[in-house]
Amino acid sequence: MAHFVRWAENENDLRMKTYFYPDVKKSDLFEIGYIARKSSHSRGSTVDLTLLDMASSKEVSMGSPFDYFGKRSHTDFLKHLTEEEIRNRFFLRDTMIEHGFAPMAEEWWHFTLADEPYPDTYFDFPVCGTMTD
Repeated sequence: MAHFVRWAENENDLRMKTYFYPDVKKSDLFEIGYIARKSSHSRGSTVDLTLLDMASSKEVSMGSPFDYFGKRSHTDFLKHLTEEEIRNRFFLRDTMIEHGFAPMAEEWWHFTLADEPYPDTYFDFPVCGTMTD
């Protein structure tokens, strides 16, 4: 998370602007709420996810790229989306709600456990080690 915050604070690094935030000034990403200095992701209770087509092993179209900072990513944005993209968004949203997650209004891919165990805690420690069988 700290790396993402540092990237957002570096207003000179605009390499991804065209793809991820074409209509938003990088300096506004925190204020608008697309990036948080302290994220619920650090609690392990928030996930960012999308849907895959199992036959093709490719992401299905959701109407905007994953991590796109703009109104097109808002969960209630339906303008200019195809019927399939709308169905995909609602399928993901409804499935996550049914399993105890709450959606974020600004990001169709972002869900937080509704009854998370540490809602006011932000963990910040290095994660390293090896996987064993």
